[in-house]
Amino acid sequence: MATVTTSGRTIFESEHDDYRESFRRFLEAEVKPHYDAWNEAGIIPREMFAKAAEHGFLAMEVPEEYGGVGVDDWRFNVVLMEEAATSGVGDAWAGPLLHTDVCLPYFMASCTEEQKARWLPGMASGELVAAVAMTEPGTGSDLAAIATTAKRDGDTYILNGAKTFITNGINADLVIVAARTSEDPHGGLSLFIVERGFDGFERGKQIEKLGQHASDTAELFFNDCVVPAENLLGEEGSGFYQLVARLVPERLTLAVSSIAGCETVLAQTLEYVKERKAFGRPIGTFQNSRFKMAEMKTEITITRAFVDQCIAKYVAGTCGVDEAAMAKYYTTDLLCKVADECLQMHGGYGYTKEYKIGQAWIDARVGRIYAGTNEIMKELIGKTMGL
Repeated sequence: MATVTTSGRTIFESEHDDYRESFRRFLEAEVKPHYDAWNEAGIIPREMFAKAAEHGFLAMEVPEEYGGVGVDDWRFNVVLMEEAATSGVGDAWAGPLLHTDVCLPYFMASCTEEQKARWLPGMASGELVAAVAMTEPGTGSDLAAIATTAKRDGDTYILNGAKTFITNGINADLVIVAARTSEDPHGGLSLFIVERGFDGFERGKQIEKLGQHASDTAELFFNDCVVPAENLLGEEGSGFYQLVARLVPERLTLAVSSIAGCETVLAQTLEYVKERKAFGRPIGTFQNSRFKMAEMKTEITITRAFVDQCIAKYVAGTCGVDEAAMAKYYTTDLLCKVADECLQMHGGYGYTKEYKIGQAWIDARVGRIYAGTNEIMKELIGKTMGL
């Protein structure tokens, strides 16, 4: 089985290596045996969030006073991302990963003490599943174009609008919803925690996707949805700035998973080209195969060095918006390129379900779209260059 190698990497310590081995065993015992059924259903059972929490793989940052373990070291999150990406069942871990690495930081950074006491214990235990709802049917990467509205009505807000492509959309109990509280493109956005069972909150159908089938993705609707004022996350009008602040780690998450995916499919293909024969010899011995494998190994090795540099800088609090954007766009592009080259080397078998490369090829494609399209990443990089 292909795994991410930590040999020569200096960003991890012994406790991270132990954690990695524990998570590998967890995936083998608790996820892989059920993966085909979850893939067919298009969703993982809610119980998996609680099971992950029991083993220390969910919402690790929640402080002990709120029922968590209080581990504030993003490198442990990186371990989970890398192992999920190499396991062949990464889409089954997309929900717990989003809960832990994308949603929880909003709560940690912006909740009042009362809100933390109300929500963090359930998030730590897996009893409460979180999602974040930014994307709308009419807008994706342009946060300033969000049209969902929230009108103040006494001690409540009334939400109206729709969100789409929401990971954990079916399982979620707590949804971070970006809504417009004024016409100001940036200062008019606010964030609200919409809870399961709120009047006017409805879930649409699960969205049928080309890949990533075990990750539940849904439409959400807010039709005169009544949200208590105490469910406002942060100050009114601070939503745009909260969202932008969280986009750096979200994009790094994709970079971490994508480079691990590159390493995995290359390792799987190396095994294949050593064994598969054509014209009486292994296909890996042909010059074209050797050159292709050498090119991919070189690009992956160089990109791995940059991603690890970004991880170290993020842990130190110094990773910039431009670096996260570069890491996200380059690694997701590279994963699509590597998966395509590796599928080609598998020949007809690459287009079957007998080998994992076909699914990796399908699943890779969305990385260039979500968390801001790669075209948007290039716009951001260009702006940081003064263009």
